[in-house]
Amino acid sequence: MYRSGSKFLADENIPSKAVHRLQKDGIDIIHVNNIKYGLADNHILKVAYKEKRILITFDKEFGYLVFRKKMKSFGIILLRFIPLSPEHVANRINELIKEKLGFENNFIVVEEEKIRIRFIQK
Repeated sequence: MYRSGSKFLADENIPSKAVHRLQKDGIDIIHVNNIKYGLADNHILKVAYKEKRILITFDKEFGYLVFRKKMKSFGIILLRFIPLSPEHVANRINELIKEKLGFENNFIVVEEEKIRIRFIQK
């Protein structure tokens, strides 16, 4: 078990089983469906920002909201790989957290073989 110091919010497209696995691994992560089912993307972003949580999602729309609409964000991890199973998603997120990249104020795109980081200006 390890702790990154960061808190995370899993978008509704992140499998609940992956979130449960990450919680068992000691990661402070909650699923957006535990807050309210069917929240719009802009409301999800507001919740994550208010609670100082890094949003984890497969949805590219959040990039539009942050970079084009200039919505505030505490940080976003955009997963851009084919999720083979909830376990695969949890493993990839665990690997990312172990890398200690500094998630706050960054938009991180995670592909299967590479990671890109873009600073989010406030």
